[in-house]
Amino acid sequence: MAPAPAAEMRTPDGTAIVAAAADCSGAAARVVSQTGGQLLSAASQNQGGQTVCVVTVLVPGNGSERPKKVTVSVPQ
Repeated sequence: MAPAPAAEMRTPDGTAIVAAAADCSGAAARVVSQTGGQLLSAASQNQGGQTVCVVTVLVPGNGSERPKKVTVSVPQ
């Protein structure tokens, strides 16, 4: 039997949120919302004995500036 497809989530601007781990989807949505960026990745990692979600977004630049890749660690 095939696994059920994962539900697709989107930010208010229509950007797709792909959960790398079920418990990182909320953290990814918050980071995307706060930065106005586009989600590149989200992964759960152990840092210093604590589990965190490492979320990477691409944030648009101002005017003629290039976009910036921003990585944020969100404690779980």
